[in-house]
Amino acid sequence: MFDNKRILITGGTGSLGKVLTKRLLSGECGKPKKIIIFSRDEAKQHFMRLEYLQKKATTDEVIYHQINEILEFRIGDVRDYFSISSALQQVDVVFNAAALKQVPTCEYVPYQALLTNILGPENIVRAIEDQHLPVETVVGISTDKACKPVNVMGMTKSIQERVFIQANMRCPNTRFICVRYGNVLASRGSVIPLFHEQILKGGPVTITTKEMTRFLLSLDQAVDTIFAAYKEALRGETYIPRVPSAKVTDIAAALIGERNIEIKMTGIRPGEKIHEILVSEEECSRTIERGNYYAIAPILPEIRSGAKIMPALQGEYSSADNVMSFDEVKQLLKKQKLMVEDVINENGELLR
Repeated sequence: MFDNKRILITGGTGSLGKVLTKRLLSGECGKPKKIIIFSRDEAKQHFMRLEYLQKKATTDEVIYHQINEILEFRIGDVRDYFSISSALQQVDVVFNAAALKQVPTCEYVPYQALLTNILGPENIVRAIEDQHLPVETVVGISTDKACKPVNVMGMTKSIQERVFIQANMRCPNTRFICVRYGNVLASRGSVIPLFHEQILKGGPVTITTKEMTRFLLSLDQAVDTIFAAYKEALRGETYIPRVPSAKVTDIAAALIGERNIEIKMTGIRPGEKIHEILVSEEECSRTIERGNYYAIAPILPEIRSGAKIMPALQGEYSSADNVMSFDEVKQLLKKQKLMVEDVINENGELLR
């Protein structure tokens, strides 16, 4: 699937980017010719480079001759047309994981979210269009918050999806597709690392409201979704994993276990939803089942394949439906090695 491909990962030093890179380097889907990590944080790139080279510490001479390595690092920003345009040269596949993704942050700096989450994707499309670049596939990484959005992060991600979907008309030789999924267990910015820290400090564990539910999947499941979309998705389709959901109170209680720690309700944060949605009512009529995934056909009829759609859903796909039991939540956290005892060292310190 990726044999001899040149792959660009924007935002490649993030939680998803690192696991995606590891999976690509494993060769499970073929051996890429080059993987380019594109991001604006030189420190994160440095530590990711050391991890790849299996070194604990070194000075910056490791950057020399990196162009000869399968894994290459480039400083740049999707907001800057010229830097992303340069990175796209001779690339076959793009995974766009660059994003401002913290919900409260985006509420306070909405224009910054717009620049990264909308202008960034537009820069990718414009570079491919203007320069007739032979990029085969672009995969836009989205979020459940883009579905019926109520916050800036979701609104900007929703428009990112539309930018990439419509790009199939602007760049007919490139396939643009999207993936949309829910909370990634233990990724940066997710609630589980916060709960770990609060528990180790003796509490309280803070939850915004007791009714809150969230879809849950691991980083590997997120990458599985990306690989499935790359392998199977038609132009303009959005891939959705069929994953369980849970009450946030059950997640907290499972992590606390027998410890005498208080759970404290703090109220809804700016822009926060009680339940998340992966497929809206409006999208149901063009959503089909494909293996372990739902595939949403593009909203623009000009891009659709023409095949008859047999809708897989009668109503929206919400985290409020089919919620796991407490025991199921506990087993999932144990399976993913996310219980408190799994993430502390011999000194009782939280492993980052």
